[in-house]
Amino acid sequence: MSTVVKQQTRIHEFPKRAEIEPVSSRSPLFFNRELSLLEFHARVLEEALDDRNPLLERLKFLSIFSSNLDEFFMIRVSGLKEELEHSVSVVSADGLTPAEQLAKTRERVLVVVEEQARCLRDEVLPQLKEAGLSLIPYESLSHHEKESLKDYFTEKVFPVLTPLAVDPSHPFPYISPLSVNIGLMVHAPTGVRFKGRRKREESRFVRIKVPSVVPRLVPIGSSKSRFVLLEEIIEANIQTLFPGMNPGPCHRFRVTRDADIEIREEEAEDLLSLIQQELRKRRFGTPVRLEISPDMPPDMVEYLTTSLDLEPDDVYVFDGPLHIQDLMELYDCDRPDLKDAPFTPSVPEWYNEHDTIFDAIREKDRMLHHPYDSYECVTGFINQAVEDPDVVAIKICLYRTGPESPIPPALIRASEQGKQVTALIELKARFDEEHNIEWARKLDEAGVHVVYGILGLKTHGKLTLVIRREGDALKRYVHIASGNYNPTTSCTYTDIGLFTADDEVGRDATELFNYLTGFSEQIEYRKLMVAPVNMREKLNALFDREIAHKRAGRPAHIIAKFNRLADLQVIEKLYEVSRAGVQVDLIVRGICTLRPGIPGLSENITVRSVVGRFLEHSRVFWFSNGGDDEVYIGSADWMARNLKHRIEVVAPVINSKSKRYLRDVLLDAYLTDNTKARELQPDGSYAPIARGAESFGDSFDSQVYFIGHSID
Repeated sequence: MSTVVKQQTRIHEFPKRAEIEPVSSRSPLFFNRELSLLEFHARVLEEALDDRNPLLERLKFLSIFSSNLDEFFMIRVSGLKEELEHSVSVVSADGLTPAEQLAKTRERVLVVVEEQARCLRDEVLPQLKEAGLSLIPYESLSHHEKESLKDYFTEKVFPVLTPLAVDPSHPFPYISPLSVNIGLMVHAPTGVRFKGRRKREESRFVRIKVPSVVPRLVPIGSSKSRFVLLEEIIEANIQTLFPGMNPGPCHRFRVTRDADIEIREEEAEDLLSLIQQELRKRRFGTPVRLEISPDMPPDMVEYLTTSLDLEPDDVYVFDGPLHIQDLMELYDCDRPDLKDAPFTPSVPEWYNEHDTIFDAIREKDRMLHHPYDSYECVTGFINQAVEDPDVVAIKICLYRTGPESPIPPALIRASEQGKQVTALIELKARFDEEHNIEWARKLDEAGVHVVYGILGLKTHGKLTLVIRREGDALKRYVHIASGNYNPTTSCTYTDIGLFTADDEVGRDATELFNYLTGFSEQIEYRKLMVAPVNMREKLNALFDREIAHKRAGRPAHIIAKFNRLADLQVIEKLYEVSRAGVQVDLIVRGICTLRPGIPGLSENITVRSVVGRFLEHSRVFWFSNGGDDEVYIGSADWMARNLKHRIEVVAPVINSKSKRYLRDVLLDAYLTDNTKARELQPDGSYAPIARGAESFGDSFDSQVYFIGHSID
């Protein structure tokens, strides 16, 4: 019996938690998408709360949680507020109105943010101080240290500060998104004359932006381990900014704005120019959240909310430094003892055993599991294609590349050598638009054929096609992956990549690129699943096949790993599969709106999430198929946007060794994990997996396991 089967049995033996109420027949069939996403963010926060993690790693997870929550407000909350503003009556899949979703969102955010602040304030920062890495309150510094920092303020900070007062000639200032700000009231002294005139006894609200051009963490003296916050230095020297006036107490705040830009492609003559225009508007999006320090007086809170056109429910008190992401400067300190042990990704033996990577791929399909297998194999594939005189063409889909990626420069070299190079660049990749626009310009100037995809669709598939002259024929080599062509994120994201020289896959890839760059209506592919062309239909056929096998008494089982599940049609189909008696084990990192474990509906479905050192980003789909199992990898989640509004590519894994690795090692490890894994309960909460089962020992961490186990 495989480990997976034993794990399934163990899951169903877990006692139900007392606080979980039975699910009635009137309960909705789906969880709320926004609340499910918040639960994923809460699981990221759990890693910061886990004292088994090294201190700087806990700080890193606090920072990631903050970034995730910022994006949640910029995109998801802003969308709900817009629906509310326009009186949208459509309810969510679980029956909630926009107002109800906003209320439940706030309720959950208040809880997790309070836990985040407590963790930082009471655990991580004090323990870092004990370890010799300190964020020191300004007031606790010695007189000599304060004088030194006063000189620092005068020379490095004061010249770039711009206090903005509000009066009849100076309206409330624009507050840039996610900046840290100081708010205070400045009073005129009683009876003071100014240029022969008596000053009115009045006060003004003043906003000071903590400048981003100065390090937020300022070293104390020559120390590389003791720091003070920049805003505390500014506040300690506030009188310098207001000579002859009386500045009041300083209070900190931060504003989050709507960042979900709207692209009307059908009205655009030039998509690149349109997106550039929309990016400029993003800075001025509607405010959606106000974060404040606990000591801000109610009248100032009311003044800010009114000036920003916010409601009291948009205000969140944070008892700690705002914009925790800046504290990651501490992570850059040379303290390996406070971080995860480093590891070196392995280079598969096959990569160096052949004269070229094309020889290795032509021999048989090759698979990589990142970050455990080095991304050097992917960049090497592209670099060898650039330098190989027999390669005549390179075609690639670039979704997120990053500013320092070596892949676009390699494509430029290939074009300069006379090869035909085509790069499909997705300009609408959220928060990577500027990087992609810059690379699109550079590639276009170098003679690369740059295209932006198909009207109304995002190109999310990860695909490279290399065409090589071999004798009198042209041979196609294909790389299909779940991850972006970004060597930087490849060190922290788990992904699967597949190299193949299969003729049918090669022809499919050729026709797909023609579909993306030309004006074709390709509707059939030999081996690839392509969204939105045929993926939904092929998935439904695979689900139906498992049902048929189960009814015929043959092995029937589905295991799928991906990032998000919220497509209602897929979920309803999975309910049908479960009611037919087919076991379905899902490993879903983030959003999951399917309700598992409901008798008569989903009692044969388990859902677990793994959050750990690496971001789980791989997509793997395994179908028992009556004993003749099939495995697929690719870029698609089971979301409506992936199946309907994006170009996605999923490919079959044919090589028997790779199939065994995916089924018996990779998927089995995630289903065995009882350290980082959490199981989704019928009420929408996530519970830790029980430990101590004899089948796999006291604890098992899938990511730690993979570090020492490569595919070869």
